[in-house]
Amino acid sequence: MKAPKVSEFMTKRPVCVSPRTPLVEVARLMQQHDCGAIPIVGEDTFPIGIVTDRDIVVRAVARGKDPATLLAGDVMTAPATTITENATLDDCAEALELGQIRRIIIVDRSGRTTGIVSQADVAAHLKKKAAGERLRAISKPSPMERSAPEAAADPVAD
Repeated sequence: MKAPKVSEFMTKRPVCVSPRTPLVEVARLMQQHDCGAIPIVGEDTFPIGIVTDRDIVVRAVARGKDPATLLAGDVMTAPATTITENATLDDCAEALELGQIRRIIIVDRSGRTTGIVSQADVAAHLKKKAAGERLRAISKPSPMERSAPEAAADPVAD
């Protein structure tokens, strides 16, 4: 049986924003599109990062920052982790596991954003036993979390 390609199960054409998009607008888009992550793109939809609902909570709200005064670029996780549309399901699961991430941005051969895949998408396409093992590996606590651009200067750990 041929392994499914990422392009067969990714969410196509996800809503994307620029690093200059107000964070409140990012949150509204998450609500409107029923998603927990939005790719941050530069010129011509090249991915540069991602903002998750967790990024908003940990990097803004929990630190006492006013989300209404922040931009997507202030809390995004960067650089963007990507995989190509022609990657296999196993390639995608491995990338999620190695990066200890729950979502990955999908790009075309040119490097432009074309989709997004979540760990739930991967699990839905894996056999039941394999899905449980992969999800446990992806969800394993990591000693280091990828951080926002300002995190290096911030003594408070995420």
